[in-house]
Amino acid sequence: MRPRPLTCRIPSPRPRKPGHATGPVAAGGFTLIELILVMAVLATVLAVAVPSLSRFFQGRKVEEEALRFLALTRYAQSRAVAEGTPMVLWLDTESRRYGLRAEWTWEETDPRAVEYELDPSVRVEVESTARPQGPSDSRAAAWVQVFRGLEGQTQPNRYVLRFTPDGLPGPTSPERIRFIQETETSETVAVIRRDRNRLAYELETYEVPGTQR
Repeated sequence: MRPRPLTCRIPSPRPRKPGHATGPVAAGGFTLIELILVMAVLATVLAVAVPSLSRFFQGRKVEEEALRFLALTRYAQSRAVAEGTPMVLWLDTESRRYGLRAEWTWEETDPRAVEYELDPSVRVEVESTARPQGPSDSRAAAWVQVFRGLEGQTQPNRYVLRFTPDGLPGPTSPERIRFIQETETSETVAVIRRDRNRLAYELETYEVPGTQR
């Protein structure tokens, strides 16, 4: 008995009923009203979120400038100790620039000098150091002013933080440096100040004003 050959039958398509579409089934979509509602919701969310985001980035810009300045004071201290040379961190509030250089070098210019420019939206204010109270501080301040003239407020808009070879700020270096950014409704401030031991500078506690919360 011979085996029967395998066959495969393909069913014929069923005839479509009259009135049915002959092409592929159309996919579902959004109506115009649904799209308008979604856009209205997105516009409402953006209107609420944008002011908060702008205030957040405003505070970040002020803090970034303050932290960069603070890092420069640390760099000045490490260079002063490593090279045994006083370091001068200068700040010009009129030109909105600040930088660091060695007080003196064997070369014409300091090859490791750096200079930065403030963000256009940020301004800086400097609080000069009060007159020293102790006799030793008074003598040190007088020595700096008479023989160096490179510390404190050297010009109307120019200030100098001088770091001695032992890494300490000079006795008449500015007490506080304020970085400020103003808007029509608020003001954001970050402050660099001398620590309690007057051995270095630190970032004062940073708080967002109540109008920005």
